[in-house]
Amino acid sequence: MHNDTPTRIVLIRHGETAWNAERRLQGHLDIDLNEEGRRQARALAAALAHEHVDVLVSSDLARATETAKALGEATGQPLYIDGRLRERCYGGFEGLLYADIAARYPQEFAAWQARDVDAQLPPGQNRGESFREFYDRVLGAVLGWAEDNPGKSLAIVAHGGVLECIYRAALGLSLETPRDFKVLNASVNRFTVQDGKLALVSWGEVDHLRPAVLDDI
Repeated sequence: MHNDTPTRIVLIRHGETAWNAERRLQGHLDIDLNEEGRRQARALAAALAHEHVDVLVSSDLARATETAKALGEATGQPLYIDGRLRERCYGGFEGLLYADIAARYPQEFAAWQARDVDAQLPPGQNRGESFREFYDRVLGAVLGWAEDNPGKSLAIVAHGGVLECIYRAALGLSLETPRDFKVLNASVNRFTVQDGKLALVSWGEVDHLRPAVLDDI
């Protein structure tokens, strides 16, 4: 049966971690939210508590599941976990500050910065993925959830790289173009999917993260 109602996706980046704050690359390394990240998760959950959500899904990394659990408690939704929604695996870059990556792996760092989407990453604790491998994995996961839940509202909690991939897919941007758009911690980003095609509705909503203003003083 053809469903004329588009599937709605609220795509959320996890709250801040200590490594985000110091510009240390996480990839598949499992880092918890910091105090600010937990505050962001609570603020996000409060902002979305009254929105209709049919399905709540998260990456299996702690920084995403912690953020998603706060939302699940606010909306009463069970949480589904999908490892395909993980951040890109950066191999030997993982755990390093950006400045250290440039010093230790100058050629690979240059290829990464030049947006060589098929460049291989140096081996590390985990096997690195090229940007194209990562993009295909993420797009398959998000479109798969949409296809399985036609006409429903999905909240998906994932990572900066995942949001970048879905933004590129929705706008038809080449994978080689620079990332000239911000991907913010605990931001709300809205898309629709119809006939397997993503469209962008809104990007980078972060008003809910402003500390509450006491206006009765």
